[in-house]
Amino acid sequence: MATIKDVAKEAGVSITTVSRLLNNNNYISDSTRKKIRDAMKRLDYHPHQIARALSKKQTHILGLILPDSSHSFFGQLIKAIEMTAQSKDYKILLCNSLNDKEKELSYINMLKENRVDGIIMGSHALDLDAYKTIKKPLVTFDRYIDDTIPYVASDSYTGGQLATQHLIDQGCKQLLHISGPLKLSTFANRRADGFKLTCIENHIAYDIIESEYTKLSYSYFYQFIETTISSYLHKIDGVFCSNDILAYALYVYCIKHNINVPERIKIVGYDFCRFSRMLKTPRLTTIAQPIDLIGQILSKSLIDLIEKKETYNQQLSVKLIKGETT
Repeated sequence: MATIKDVAKEAGVSITTVSRLLNNNNYISDSTRKKIRDAMKRLDYHPHQIARALSKKQTHILGLILPDSSHSFFGQLIKAIEMTAQSKDYKILLCNSLNDKEKELSYINMLKENRVDGIIMGSHALDLDAYKTIKKPLVTFDRYIDDTIPYVASDSYTGGQLATQHLIDQGCKQLLHISGPLKLSTFANRRADGFKLTCIENHIAYDIIESEYTKLSYSYFYQFIETTISSYLHKIDGVFCSNDILAYALYVYCIKHNINVPERIKIVGYDFCRFSRMLKTPRLTTIAQPIDLIGQILSKSLIDLIEKKETYNQQLSVKLIKGETT
């Protein structure tokens, strides 16, 4: 295996000059840089990143804790985070918490031990105090912790209003919102607030039923509809779902049980992730979050914190996408 000494000899420069290039020292001419890089390529030399990180006390690695990367929304979010990080010479260490408290805490401790430069926190199983002990740059997705920790979120309250008002404008008189667990202190739960207050303002009867946040698959949502939601379907004519996979599962259940959509029941989803965009039958009516932009801002905000630049909270706009389910 080639060493830094071999590279210096091959390039015809000193070991100190090679070391300067590896540490991004600006005082090296372009011609010398090219000679060293060509020598590294010929010798298949790769710098020992862990040793360099220990010496510089920086790893250029970002920790990312999310509930479930297999979910279409989070998969798209991860890609945007990673691409932005890569453009700034950072890498991502991904952790799936599955919203398990012990697992989430173990990942936080692991990321501390592995000397990541900062953490993007998108999992919300732990109490707020657990995050306040993290002595690293930290940015949260969809959760306020305190004024010292910046967050990035979309405007879920307005999203709830838009979805509910659309159902009412389409003639619905009895509405249902299927939310996540409302005991969690997340911005996403403000969708339920927007739903509830819009119903009250329009004198519309409503119900809210909570699903499990730890289970985000189509099979879980379909089973949840069979066991919990089906008994409500005879009395409601509009449903606002907390995500698009849930909305699609509800649509499939209705079609299988001869409940016409949208004539009998109208359905609005949430996210407009790649799953929704690829879905041709039906084209869901949904609330679109700017997922790619959220990921880009999360990544940039954390890197700005790491590099001692100014950063701030950001709440991004959402919009209604009219489809075939309303």
